[in-house]
Amino acid sequence: MAVAEELIDSHLDDPSGSGYHILVAEVDSTVEGYICYGPTPLTDGTWDIYWLAVSQQKQGQGIGGTLMKSAEEKIVKAKGRLSIIETSSTPAYEKTRNFHVSHGYEIVASIPDFYAPGDDRLILQKRLR
Repeated sequence: MAVAEELIDSHLDDPSGSGYHILVAEVDSTVEGYICYGPTPLTDGTWDIYWLAVSQQKQGQGIGGTLMKSAEEKIVKAKGRLSIIETSSTPAYEKTRNFHVSHGYEIVASIPDFYAPGDDRLILQKRLR
């Protein structure tokens, strides 16, 4: 949570200079989800999806998919061609991985024991154009 809040604060302090883009989903004036993404430094058209979160009470209602689609549309408008997501291989992240795969992402790399022994870093990508 602390890292996510730091990214949002960075964006709010300097939206054009932070390197981060934030979209927020509100339902009845309550923040129920957000996505944080940005261009990957030193690349031509590659963007990272850093965070995508939806409140537990609202999961499964399309909020995450809508945020992802909106971010991808904005990435394409900015001449983005490739979207990258990194996540954990642990069972706790299985629902997250399945969500990304269901939205067209594929696992293209794994770094064994990256986060901790037995917890690999998985890299997913989606070609946007």
